[in-house]
Amino acid sequence: MNDYETRRLDKIKANQALVAELDIKPVIPKSSRNSDSKPPAAKRRKLLDQAAPSRTSARIAAVEVKPRYNDEPSIKAVTLPRSTSRKSKTGKQQLGSRHIDDTEPLVPVQDVESIRAGWTAWKPVGEAPTRDEATKCFHFADHPIFTPNKSPAEMLREGCFGGSYYRPLRSRKLGIIVEDDWKELPAEWIEGLDVSRFLISPDYDPDVNKYKRSCGQSIEEWEAAGWISHAHDIRGWFSWYVRYFQGRRCDDDERQVSRWNKCVGETGRWRRILLKNYVKQGVREVFDDGADEDAPEVSPVVHQTCHHWAFEVRQGHLDEMWAAGGR
Repeated sequence: MNDYETRRLDKIKANQALVAELDIKPVIPKSSRNSDSKPPAAKRRKLLDQAAPSRTSARIAAVEVKPRYNDEPSIKAVTLPRSTSRKSKTGKQQLGSRHIDDTEPLVPVQDVESIRAGWTAWKPVGEAPTRDEATKCFHFADHPIFTPNKSPAEMLREGCFGGSYYRPLRSRKLGIIVEDDWKELPAEWIEGLDVSRFLISPDYDPDVNKYKRSCGQSIEEWEAAGWISHAHDIRGWFSWYVRYFQGRRCDDDERQVSRWNKCVGETGRWRRILLKNYVKQGVREVFDDGADEDAPEVSPVVHQTCHHWAFEVRQGHLDEMWAAGGR
């Protein structure tokens, strides 16, 4: 054994003696610990999408469905800042204040006057609608699937849109205030009607509505969502219906008829929701709905929503739903 090996062995012995003196325990690798025990259970993954409960309480099921229009077809998205709605001094909701700052100056778009002129420049070209006396549905030769059973005049007289549909409207898309356009309505439609309460009220008053409920969204919200075709009807669906009923025909007809059909047509969502609610509550007579204090009141919010789309559930519709087993 050479001198190097001798010195190495002496150093190892000295180190071993030092470890023994300090009472240092040997380090056991983790892999060798508890070699006979079971491996730890794998951590359970956190589920981000919980399944909906299979049971629903009667209280939750009885809550009325609030109309929303998030899946309405879009003309062109308009990005506008959002703010909360305000209350008037009377406590009524001011729909015109949603999504807008009424202190912000409006800047008219370059071609606004030609757009404005187009709202009244049309001449009637469509045939006048016919009405089925049995069903009370209107029929239009241009669009056979479009069969509303409320005329614009009936809607206004019975009460709709909280009496505020024709209030002064601030359009941030066009940069103008639109007002007094209610005066284009035929005089016989609004004869004897309290215009200040039923047409141009600055406050949305649910007591004006036929079913005494608030529903839907403001025109400003429709504009912000991109549902308004400004070249045709700045106030949206009902303005289109008023003009279509009188014989105007335009490039926006197909879209508006499609929207109506999806809401209250033969398979329209609000029509079917309302009829199913009748069946769910065991009510077989449409016009007995709410007839006395003990009678069940079936979805007045959905009733008002359908009314805003020129449709009212009739007994024949309900009989068909019952015959189909509520489906």
